[in-house]
Amino acid sequence: MKTSCPVIVMAKAPVAGFAKTRLIPALGAQGAAALAECLMEHAIGQALDARLGPVVLCCAPDMNHPALARHAAWPGMTLSAQGEGDLGARMVRAFDRVLARTGRALMIGTDAPALDAAMLGRAAAALDDADAVFIPAIDGGYALIGLRRATPTLFSGMAWSTARVMADTRERLAAAGLRHVELPPVADIDEPVDLIHVPPEWCSRGHGAGRSHQVSPQRAMT
Repeated sequence: MKTSCPVIVMAKAPVAGFAKTRLIPALGAQGAAALAECLMEHAIGQALDARLGPVVLCCAPDMNHPALARHAAWPGMTLSAQGEGDLGARMVRAFDRVLARTGRALMIGTDAPALDAAMLGRAAAALDDADAVFIPAIDGGYALIGLRRATPTLFSGMAWSTARVMADTRERLAAAGLRHVELPPVADIDEPVDLIHVPPEWCSRGHGAGRSHQVSPQRAMT
């Protein structure tokens, strides 16, 4: 029987002015929040389609937004709160909760629409032989991390949202004596220039809020 590998989806509530704020110059606050909801729905859908095990939507700032509650009703889904602290502290907390019950887990954000069910499946399979698995982000971070045991040193004191995150993580993995696998990198969606990796209809879901951003159909991800 295939070993269960829960998928933790780290997500912000799609609130205007709180979610995807760096996209506001291109999409407006409402448009950025609407895109954040599209990205979240896509990430959750791919995690469920991968059929690896339970999917945990780990929410910030809390679990009260209607979009989050709606997803909690989907079969195979549970909600949890990210809690306080920087991103590293919240990631450690989420992994601790899940790994206390299982021998492995994947964690993704909602910023990398290229992550699909097949890629999640390959990442889970990599944990058969490795202590950790990563899908790096093109900007120098990572879009997925999978672990077989909680390892706080990978997260504490990290300079998040910089181009050094994956490189620093490799150094910490080596220092901890952990065997890891890296799958091909993907783009994540942080800045207006990154919208080229988003299907154009996702950017129009804000009903015209803010300035429109045209995405080339030839280069949009499908």
